[in-house]
Amino acid sequence: MPKVPETEFVWRNGELIKWADATIHALSHVVHYGSSVFEGIRAYNTPRGPAVFRLKEHMRRLADSAKIYHIEVPYSQDELSRATAQTIHRNKLGACYIRPVILRGYGTVGVDPLGAPSEVFIFAYPWGAYLGENSLKEGVDVMVSTWNRMAPNTLPAFAKAGGNYLNSQLMKIEARANGFVEAIALDTRGFVSEGSGENLFAVRNGTLYTPPLVAAILPGITRETVITLARERGLTVVEADMPREMLYVADELFFCGTAVEVTPIRSVDRVTVGTGQPGPITRDIQATYMAAVTGQLPEKQEWLYHVGED
Repeated sequence: MPKVPETEFVWRNGELIKWADATIHALSHVVHYGSSVFEGIRAYNTPRGPAVFRLKEHMRRLADSAKIYHIEVPYSQDELSRATAQTIHRNKLGACYIRPVILRGYGTVGVDPLGAPSEVFIFAYPWGAYLGENSLKEGVDVMVSTWNRMAPNTLPAFAKAGGNYLNSQLMKIEARANGFVEAIALDTRGFVSEGSGENLFAVRNGTLYTPPLVAAILPGITRETVITLARERGLTVVEADMPREMLYVADELFFCGTAVEVTPIRSVDRVTVGTGQPGPITRDIQATYMAAVTGQLPEKQEWLYHVGED
């Protein structure tokens, strides 16, 4: 992965500071115990200028993640939304990636987190295709990971928490070591779960299938967007447990998420998916999604938070 491109300003605890000043102490609780929650959000260029896609839903999930882990958030969701727009505007950004993070800072050393203060950062910077420049057009080659997603009542999959992504790191490292771009995990029951940082859809005989929330997946905002757009286009969407072999016999497969957007999968474990080319339903969903995020769908304007208009 390329180095993160630096921008001028970072929002921290209510004020804009210089990028280089966005630091924490090495004894911060988050460094030792992974005690943070975060979001990945994108803004796109639209006919009315830069707009953040589904910002309200992202901030709700950020608050939900903090609530699950008992992390105090000293700002409302509306305040964080306005801070996000401010950060984009002051950095003179158009299309960009946004990373709000709430972490437990310097104050205690020990597993008990409740004495550590909360800190809130919002970063915004330019970023392109997550899985490579050709991934959206050509698709990607993936493997089924030997690492399972977490079992129920261990780590809460509903929370987008820093510590949860240690599991994702192991998946990603294994995939890259074996010559693949990404990995797909199974849950502890052996059913398909998700990628290291993406939800998953399969197409079979014109029907879309996606793993349910009980398959240790993050409740993806892009996932919910895809379900909505697909059903509005007359497609049947089934949320149900998917056996591993479904990955091999699907007509089409694709990842979805804020970072990957809608990325076709062309092979799993070196078994070709369909024709080996992105399929028609994947292409249609991808085009409709990109139209929505760039303000080309008049009926979906409520999904856009326009920077500079608040």
